[in-house]
Amino acid sequence: MDHELVSVATPADAAHAAAQFMIDAAATPAIDGHFAVAVSGGRTPRLMFDDIVATDDDLSMWDVWQVDERVAPEGDAARNLLDVTTTLATRGAQIHALPVGEADLEQACALYAASLPTTFDLIHLGLGTDGHTASLVPGDAVLNATQPVAVTSFYQGHRRLTFTYATLARARVLLWLVTGAEKANALARLLTGDDDIPAGRVSAARSVIVADHAALEG
Repeated sequence: MDHELVSVATPADAAHAAAQFMIDAAATPAIDGHFAVAVSGGRTPRLMFDDIVATDDDLSMWDVWQVDERVAPEGDAARNLLDVTTTLATRGAQIHALPVGEADLEQACALYAASLPTTFDLIHLGLGTDGHTASLVPGDAVLNATQPVAVTSFYQGHRRLTFTYATLARARVLLWLVTGAEKANALARLLTGDDDIPAGRVSAARSVIVADHAALEG
């Protein structure tokens, strides 16, 4: 798919640009005034969440789902949930946490899938050095999953629950946030439409990539 590229100097600039893009998107939600957004985990988006909260905007009309989450106990530092509850939730955002604590993970996926909107105003994605996005990792059977939310194999010590390609395609717009020289190769492949990496197989109505100079230049 085609991507709109926003190039900025630093990771902080990228976080600010992505935060502003998300705030602007929230101003024109598709349904009932509620902004339906899904956010990915990892280290990169924390600065974006901090910038959103720093505006002091009321986020009570934001419904925030998780794109992916590690299967780990409640309160575990490995959980992506911690970042959204300590940032977006403090401004009133309604957080819809992936139920990774359930004994039956397949059933947990089905329950979460049933809660998802038919359309997301925005889905935020990151990009791994190996070309993964969400928790769609090279070589994992989850890449071929047809259900909306699926369980992955072990990756870096954890299984994960993740949106599949069909669910990512529900986005009115995808917002990718990519920073760091270590992402340069994966980003170049994403920009050229290389579907040999998982990120290259994602498709939606619109895709915007916010990247810093290091990620673009290596």
